[in-house]
Amino acid sequence: MIIDQDSGGFSPDLSKFSLRQGTGDMDVEEVEEVPTHLNTINSSGGFLVVSMDKLSVQYTSVNLHGHDVGVVQANCPAPVKRLMYYFEIFVKNAGAKGQIAIGFTNEHFKMRRQPGWEANSYGYHGDDGLLYRGQGKGETFGPTFTSGDTVGGGINYASQEFFFTKNGKLVGTVYKDVKGPLFPTIAVHSQNEEVNVNFGQQPFVFDIEAFTLEERMKQQMMIEKISLPLNISHRIVRSYLRHYGYQDTLNSFDLASRSTLPPIPVAQENGINEQADTYALSHRKILRQLIRSGDLDSVFGKLRDWYPQILQNESSTICFLLHCQKFIELVRDCIALLAYEEPMKSPVGYLLELCQRELVADALNSMVLSMNPSMKDTESCLQSYLERLLRQLSACCFERRSLNGDQGETFRLHRVLQSRKEGKS
Repeated sequence: MIIDQDSGGFSPDLSKFSLRQGTGDMDVEEVEEVPTHLNTINSSGGFLVVSMDKLSVQYTSVNLHGHDVGVVQANCPAPVKRLMYYFEIFVKNAGAKGQIAIGFTNEHFKMRRQPGWEANSYGYHGDDGLLYRGQGKGETFGPTFTSGDTVGGGINYASQEFFFTKNGKLVGTVYKDVKGPLFPTIAVHSQNEEVNVNFGQQPFVFDIEAFTLEERMKQQMMIEKISLPLNISHRIVRSYLRHYGYQDTLNSFDLASRSTLPPIPVAQENGINEQADTYALSHRKILRQLIRSGDLDSVFGKLRDWYPQILQNESSTICFLLHCQKFIELVRDCIALLAYEEPMKSPVGYLLELCQRELVADALNSMVLSMNPSMKDTESCLQSYLERLLRQLSACCFERRSLNGDQGETFRLHRVLQSRKEGKS
């Protein structure tokens, strides 16, 4: 909050103002490196040969000791900023003993040991079908696998589990208690064993997309089981419409819901203060409509009549936004003659879009709300209850991800809304 000396009161710090169309940094898609081939440098050297394309490995020696394992990791750790990670191997030749393993290991893993035999590693082994997790003794897990089988290993970051597959079917899952970076890892351990690796260059045998969708549905079902107070979503929508001055839509919304929902008391309930958002509702409606239509001269006229204190400080953020928008409206029709044949595709095209007018309208709406003499916290006028709820949801998801070692998806509102649309189509 800042003190506006010229208006003689408090006003919201509009430097913190952001477009409602976005959700801040948490809405930006995160890009990270993904495994594409095997790491020929960090491997067990003399016990295996990696093909030229670095997607096939063969055990060429005769092992004399239990630790003569041919191990090779992927060229980088499994990506963590997603819901799932998965890769597969095709057993081209099970060799003399079929001691092939697939799993995940950390960067300090001893490269002459089977994945799962050392701490911070997990491995599903083909010769016995056992799962090894951090020690030399395995546990019953799934079937053995041999020549002609396709076996996969993955990480479910939502449930914090490893999972393994065989020939397109899920074998099982196990809790992942390792938080650091993990490398997809392959091991061969007897003569002539040979496997091909698929990091996604080819379609997987296991339907990882369906498995991922199933996990999302599990999460959605958990959310839908949460009991909410009666009409709470209705109240949140009403508060959103009030907050941004959509008076006509609010009236239509109330009319449509009158026959199905009981009357909502005006008094504050469940943390929603209706009186605060109802302040100057008709004025805010008119100002928004004028800005959306590009009539900035009328906006300035209304402000002089209704809220002259907003215009007293010509160097204020809101005055700067309004004057900039007036200039944009003046050049809107002649910009094609002055500079660009296709203004909307130009570097300044975003200034001509409706969202730019909405930004200015939202900022002015917040300023008018801050004029409310009963407003105790002027920062609360910057966002509606719905937006504050979404910010809290983002923060909770971010905290949960932090507790999982910064692994898993971040909350992206656009993706959530789009997935809901696709689910209903």
